[in-house]
Amino acid sequence: MTVQPHIAVIGAGAWGIALACTLSHIARITLWTRTPVPAGIRALPHLPQVTLPEAVTVTSDLPTEADIVVLVVPTQGLRDVTMALQKHLKPDVPVITCCKGMERGTFLLPLQIVEQTMPGRPAAVLSGPNFAIEVARGMPAAATLAAHDLPFVTALTERLTTPTLRLYASTDPLGVQIAGAAKNVIAIGAGISVGAGMGENARAAIITRALAETARLVDAMGGQGRTMYGLAGMGDLILTATGAGSRNYSLGVAMGKGENIQDILAQRDTVAEGVLTAPTLQELGQRFGIETPIINVITRLLSGELTPHQARDELLDRPTRFE
Repeated sequence: MTVQPHIAVIGAGAWGIALACTLSHIARITLWTRTPVPAGIRALPHLPQVTLPEAVTVTSDLPTEADIVVLVVPTQGLRDVTMALQKHLKPDVPVITCCKGMERGTFLLPLQIVEQTMPGRPAAVLSGPNFAIEVARGMPAAATLAAHDLPFVTALTERLTTPTLRLYASTDPLGVQIAGAAKNVIAIGAGISVGAGMGENARAAIITRALAETARLVDAMGGQGRTMYGLAGMGDLILTATGAGSRNYSLGVAMGKGENIQDILAQRDTVAEGVLTAPTLQELGQRFGIETPIINVITRLLSGELTPHQARDELLDRPTRFE
């Protein structure tokens, strides 16, 4: 009799619930939530329309045993959670980060945080163009799983691919993480252009040129710029910068229509990661000497330094150049 593996999913937000649902086809799942919940609960607040499969057990106790740990907490809370987990888990249990963005103050990406808080532990990053509700409902999807160690990430990809979520292996975790951070920022800019009535041409230009900016930054940081044209880059960016279900894009649309960013954020109980990531991404461009005009303009829009039409004029007035 084959014993099902045990996967611990840390974080019961929408994406954590979705991953718990799809991974339940191949494993026994423990889904950790920070807030205590009643025993046997089958639905959670962030995706109340989804009934959790029987293979999923919800708990507020951090796991002490698991074959694989999937980290689905906000990047800004990753350090505290992983420090607590390190005390509970055996050192050879692999962890997979599924959060996007960079830590404020340190400029660290999720895997870099894990390297500090869980030293020596095998780790990978999962990213791709996926809305949580569709994955939770078993609709077809794909994502990238990245780590430096090719045999490790290849084996992990085979192990975690589910009947409805197809995984592709990559050896460029840095590129995958930068792509995941940048797409939220770019999606805000795309939303602002649409909300301000600038049209579809403007949105397409923002998406395309910002993608090129980010590819140059990835190359400069030691990653593989071509990663930006795969699932974790172009795929995730297209979804996040065009889909009505995107938190970052919808925030941009509201800003483009003239709403104040603080008022928008106050009305939400979910995180638009691009707001926190934009100034850090801008700083990285400056640090590595890479021109990131679109990212810079989006950062200044978020700080209130520019209006949408001032941003438009600034970008259109830049000197011409070869693509």
